Amino acid sequence: MRLTCWTADLIGAAYNSGQLSAFDLPEVVVAGRSNVGKSTLINVLLNRTSNKVAYVSSKPGKTRSLNFYRINPGKAEAPFIITDLPGYGYAVRAPAERKNWFDLVNSYFDSKRDIQFVMHLIDFRHGPLAGDMELTEWLDAMGMPRLVIFTKGDKAPKGRVRGMYQRYMKGGLTSILPPLVTTGRNDEETERLRGIIRKIISERMRDLRVPSS
Repeated sequence: MRLTCWTADLIGAAYNSGQLSAFDLPEVVVAGRSNVGKSTLINVLLNRTSNKVAYVSSKPGKTRSLNFYRINPGKAEAPFIITDLPGYGYAVRAPAERKNWFDLVNSYFDSKRDIQFVMHLIDFRHGPLAGDMELTEWLDAMGMPRLVIFTKGDKAPKGRVRGMYQRYMKGGLTSILPPLVTTGRNDEETERLRGIIRKIISERMRDLRVPSS
C-alpha cells in the first residue's frame, strides 16, 4: 500500500489567549489528556517519525502551548490547519495553570475560526476517563463534531482488543464515525485516518458552497 505524504510547518503557538493567531484556512483540532499521544499521532500523520514536527515527551503535561501546523496534503488539495491543544488532566499542575488551560481553550473555540471537527484522542488501554467524558459534554454543548481516535492500541493485549473496543462503545462513547484504533505507526489505520480527515473537510467545504434554498 502506498502511503500518502503530507508536508507541514509549525506556523504559530499560543500560551495565552492574547497570542492566538487567526488563519484563513479550515482547522482540525487534536485534543486529549496529557500524555495520550497527541504529538505522536501528528508526527505519524505527517510521516515525520524521525524528523519530528511535534515535540514528543514521556513527561505528562510537557506541551503547554496551543500549536498550529499548516498541512499541505498535495494532489491539488487545499491546505488546512491541524491545531494541537495542550493536554488536560495533569494532576500535578497548579490551579493557576489549569485556569490558564481553560481560558486559552475557551478563547480558541470562542474565536471566529473555521473549525471542521475535533479529533478526541483516548488511550485505548484505559478507555474514556472522567476528563474525557467532561470534554465530550463540553464539545457536545457547543455542537462541535467529534471523532474519537484511540491511541496506544499496540500496548493493549492483542486478544482483548476487540472486546475492549466493544465495551467502550456499549458504554455510551459517541463519535461522528466509528473510532479508529491507532498504534503510533505509519500503517493502514493511519492512512485511513488521513482519508477521513480529507473527506470530512471536503464535504464540509462543499456544503458551505451550496446556496441555501
